[in-house]
Amino acid sequence: MCGIAGFTQFSHKEGNEQTLEKMGQAILHRGPDAGGTYCDELVGLCHRRLSILDLSEAGNQPMYSEDNNFVIAFNGEIYNFLELRSDLEQEGYQFKSQTDTEVILALYTKEKEKCVEKLNGMFTFAIWDKQEASLFIARDRLGKKPLYFFQHQGRFAFGSEIKAILALDNIPKDIRLDAVYDFFAYQYVPDPKSIFQHIHKLPAGHYMTVTEKGIEQTQYWDISFARTSTHSETQNKQSLIDLLEQATKQRMMSDVPLGAFLSGGVDSSGVVALMAKNSEKPVKTCTVGFTDKAYNEAEFAKEIADQYNTEHHEFTVHQNVADNLEHIVSFFDEPFADPSLVPTFFVSELARQEVTVAIAGDGGDEMFAGYEKYTTDDIENTWRQRIPTAIRKGMLPTVAKMCKKLPGALGKKSHSLLTTLSHEPDMGFYITNSQMTDDHWNKLAKNDVFASLGDYHPSDLTTKAYETSDAPDHLGKILYTDIKTYLCGGILVKVDRMSMANSLEVRAPILDYRVAELAATLPSMQKYRDGEKKYLLKEVFKPFIPKSLLYRKKMGFSVPLADWFRKDLKSYAESTLLQQSEGLADIFNMQQVTTLWQEHQSEQRDHSAMLWSMLMYQMWFNKYAR
Repeated sequence: MCGIAGFTQFSHKEGNEQTLEKMGQAILHRGPDAGGTYCDELVGLCHRRLSILDLSEAGNQPMYSEDNNFVIAFNGEIYNFLELRSDLEQEGYQFKSQTDTEVILALYTKEKEKCVEKLNGMFTFAIWDKQEASLFIARDRLGKKPLYFFQHQGRFAFGSEIKAILALDNIPKDIRLDAVYDFFAYQYVPDPKSIFQHIHKLPAGHYMTVTEKGIEQTQYWDISFARTSTHSETQNKQSLIDLLEQATKQRMMSDVPLGAFLSGGVDSSGVVALMAKNSEKPVKTCTVGFTDKAYNEAEFAKEIADQYNTEHHEFTVHQNVADNLEHIVSFFDEPFADPSLVPTFFVSELARQEVTVAIAGDGGDEMFAGYEKYTTDDIENTWRQRIPTAIRKGMLPTVAKMCKKLPGALGKKSHSLLTTLSHEPDMGFYITNSQMTDDHWNKLAKNDVFASLGDYHPSDLTTKAYETSDAPDHLGKILYTDIKTYLCGGILVKVDRMSMANSLEVRAPILDYRVAELAATLPSMQKYRDGEKKYLLKEVFKPFIPKSLLYRKKMGFSVPLADWFRKDLKSYAESTLLQQSEGLADIFNMQQVTTLWQEHQSEQRDHSAMLWSMLMYQMWFNKYAR
C-alpha cells in the first residue's frame, strides 16, 4: 500500500521535484519506507512506498517501462499478478523485480486502458506516456483505494488524499455547499464530489485520460444484478465458499508480517477461519473493546481466537478519547463522521505493532444484506404495499405531523415511520439512511444557505443510484445503492484513512470483485430470508463459527457517543462547537446548535449523532479550510 500524487504542466507550471516531494511529504504516512519522483516539462509524478512485495530497491517507484516510454506511480495490491506475469513472460516480457507494479506497467504497454479489465485487486495508479503526452489514471472496481483530482483554469493535479493536492501553491479552497448538505445527511461526502469546489473524486470502476486537450473519463465496470442464478442453493453455497477461500488465500501473500482484524462478527470470524485453514502458523488477530459492555464485542472475538488458536491481541478504548481525537481526525482532509473511525484507528494502531498487512471482513453487509436497516426497510415496504396509495400519500403526512406533537419516543418514532411510509421505496430508503432529518436541517440551516442550495436535496444521490440499478427487485436496488454510495464513500474511506494513518495495509477478501459479482446474481431470498440477514453467507460460515455467535444480534463497530458528549468529550466539544465564528457558524444558526447541545446535556434527548457530525465538520474546517 502506498500513496501517489502528481500534476500536469500543459498550460501551467506547477513545480519540480521539490514540489513533488512536498506533495509526498503530505501523505508520508501512506508510505514511510521509500519515496521517489519523476518530473519533466509536461508532468510530475510522486510516490510514497509501504513495502509489501519485493522489499528491495527494485520495487521503488516511480517505475519505468523497459523502453523508458512509460512511467508509473501505483497504490494498492494486484492479487492475480503472478498469473498475469506468467502470461506476459510467455509472450517474451522480461521482469527485473518481483512486484505487481511492474506487471501493471507491462500489461499497460501491451493493452493500454484495457489492462484494468484483467486486474484483480485494490488500486489507483497513474501512467505517463511520454510519446503520446498523455496521463492515464485508473481506480479499482469497488473503490477500495482513493483518487482525488483538482481541475481548475487549465490546472490539473491528483493525489491519494486531498492534502497532497493542497500542498501545491494557490489551490482554491472554495467549499462546495451541496457537498456540505450531503455530509450532514450521510456522514460523508459522496463520490464524485469532494468538500472543495474544484477537487473531485475519480469514481470507482473508472479511468481517466488527461492530455493537453482536456480530461476524458470512462467507466469500465459496474456491478449488475440483472442475471439471477438458476443454480440450486447448495450449488451457490459451494461456489461462494470456493471463491471466498481462493480470495482469502490470494490476500495472504506478503513479504512482511500479516494478520487479521477480528471483531467476533460473522464476516471477520469467517475470514479468520479461512486464514487459519490455509496457514501453517497461528494467525495473528487484533480486536478493540470498550469498557461499556453494551459496545464491547471483545469477548466474542476472544471466543473465535481461542477456537482457532490465534495469536490474539486486544486493546480496550478507555475514556481518553479527547486526548486522541484531534490526531485521529486530522487524517480526514474532508469531513467524515462515521463514529467507528475511532475504534478503526485503534485496531489499526494495535495491528501495526505486530503486522504490516491485516485482512478484514469488510463487504459482507453490503453484498449479502447484513445491516439492521434492511430489516427496517423490509417492514416498511410490507406496510407500504398494504396501505392504498391514496391513503399513504394523502393522509399519512397529516397524521405524521400530528404524531410529531406527541411527547416522548413514541411520538418521534411514529412520526418517522409514517413519514417514511408516505414516500416511494427509494425515498423511503434515503430517509432510513439519512443521519439528519429535513426538519432538523430546516431549523438549523441559515437563510442564505437555503438560497444558495436552491432545490438541491441529498436524496438525489440515493434515488439516482436506485434508478440506475438493473436489479429486478427492491432488495437488489438498495444493495446496489449501498455498494455505490455507502460502501465506497463511507466504509472504504474510513478503513483506508485509519489504516494508512498507521502505515498498515488492509485487505478484504469479501470485496473481491468476483465475490461481489457472484453475490449480485444470488436470488434475494438467499441473502435476506424471513428476517434473517446474510442468510447464505451464514450458511457458508456455519461450519466455522459457533451458532451462538453466528446468529447473535449484530452490534456493529459502535461507540458510546451519547456518554462521550456528556463526559470525556464534553469540555472539548463544547469549546469546539459553540465558540467558533467560522465553519459551522457559516452554515447553521448557532442558537439552534446551542439548544441541541443543552438538550443533550440535560438528557432530554439524545442528539449525539448530529453533534458528532457537527464536531467532525468543525474540526475538519479548523485544520483544512481556514
